[in-house]
Amino acid sequence: MLMWNSMEENKQLEKLITKLKTNYKYIFNTEEGKEVLNDLEKRCHYHSTTNVKGDSHESAYMEGQRSVLLFIKSMLQKENEKGK
Repeated sequence: MLMWNSMEENKQLEKLITKLKTNYKYIFNTEEGKEVLNDLEKRCHYHSTTNVKGDSHESAYMEGQRSVLLFIKSMLQKENEKGK
């Protein structure tokens, strides 16, 4: 019975993730969403290095910002584009 609960929880989690991806795509495919994503790319170091020579704390902070943007972009990615 424990295995069944785990399978059911996995199905519910998959549904939740699918719904979230749909919401991310809906939001970021609007003109306003595209503007926000473009701004985040600039602010979150998408096209630049996050390494700050001599300051590992600042590097980690900047990489944390970048990781949020990378997560958003992964939610927007189509399944057949994963890993490209």
